[in-house]
Amino acid sequence: MNTLTTKQGIGTKVQLCTMMFMQYMLSAVWWVPLAAYLSHTLRLEVYQVSLVLSAMAIGAMASSFIGAIADRYFAAEKILAVLNILTGVFLLLAAQQISFVPLMTCVVLAMLCHMPTQSLTSTIAMSHTPSEQFPRIRMFGSVGWVASGIFSVIALHVMHLSAFDDTNLPMYCGAAICFVAALLNLRLPHTPPSVDKRAGISVMDITGFSAFSLMKDKNYRAFMILTFLAIIPFNLYHVYGSMILADEHVQNITVTLNLGQLAEMFFLVITTSILIKSGIKNTLIFGMIALVVRYASFYIGAETGLQWFYYIGIIVHGLIFGLFFVGGQVYTDNVAPKEMKAQAQGLLFFLVWGIGFLIGTLWNGWLIGLFRDGDKCNWPIVFAISTVFSFILLILFVFLFKPVALKTDK
Repeated sequence: MNTLTTKQGIGTKVQLCTMMFMQYMLSAVWWVPLAAYLSHTLRLEVYQVSLVLSAMAIGAMASSFIGAIADRYFAAEKILAVLNILTGVFLLLAAQQISFVPLMTCVVLAMLCHMPTQSLTSTIAMSHTPSEQFPRIRMFGSVGWVASGIFSVIALHVMHLSAFDDTNLPMYCGAAICFVAALLNLRLPHTPPSVDKRAGISVMDITGFSAFSLMKDKNYRAFMILTFLAIIPFNLYHVYGSMILADEHVQNITVTLNLGQLAEMFFLVITTSILIKSGIKNTLIFGMIALVVRYASFYIGAETGLQWFYYIGIIVHGLIFGLFFVGGQVYTDNVAPKEMKAQAQGLLFFLVWGIGFLIGTLWNGWLIGLFRDGDKCNWPIVFAISTVFSFILLILFVFLFKPVALKTDK
């Protein structure tokens, strides 16, 4: 009996890891090079690039709506499959657009379907494994993100195409992965609604703001506000990274940016140990320190012309995302009551990856446009502003965030 239970447990973990692998591979293959495609191939204005890239934030705002629906009416794995199919359809349409309005419309629709899947995958994973073990499962999302670079390698070095990252081919690849992922989603362990649908649903539930009661706790309130602000400097790299490297004439943009995910794989493996041994506060502070290091490195690289400083800033992505943002997901799951865990994750995505990310996308786009002259941006000034902003947030975290120890499953 114990052997059977063990085999079932291993099988479930394999399914969850595969889910994360596919979900983040389909994100990376088309999103990572998108800014370079928009600015260097389609030659859109900077403000148009910013508006198209704001699709991720708009989609994140829908995640709390999906969370509320999943909590009451449908199995999470079924919703995940449907959303992946719709994302694939809209990516196919987006790949065929060359003008701003129809392209933005298709990308926004794709992200409205795709972004809620990130909180859904977190909910599914945490429903079938202890929350402090979640970073090790989430690590396979990083593996998938890195593996997305294989499409670029095959296109350039096997098929001998002249270009890949700054074309519409990544969108076609993303659509194909979506359809495969949707089929695999139907085999995931059943994750039923956690709230009785007879309990009814309100506007607060639809928006995910019924989980806003968590903000009554001063430490969670400090965490949410500071995380909301931290996404703004983080956004500069996450959204405009391919534009930055294209300006620096870096070849194989996707592969280069995926070095950050390689590092992320390692740090997600040890995030659980760091959370348990160092506590949630120190874990988040370590991530914030890495954010400061990133933009300080980018500043030095842009100021001196030494590209290897950019690689330092790229590699610490694993520390920033693994320790700060994934650590924040674990903290949210830890403090949220069982009946609102999905909504709590949705609320986190709505405020941070939705509103905060939208502000970050527009702010950083405005900043780039302000200091851009022709085809070149004055990146040292942009990076200096982001470094100072990140340092101020680090200091605030040290003094304002004082959480209790995480609850762990023994």
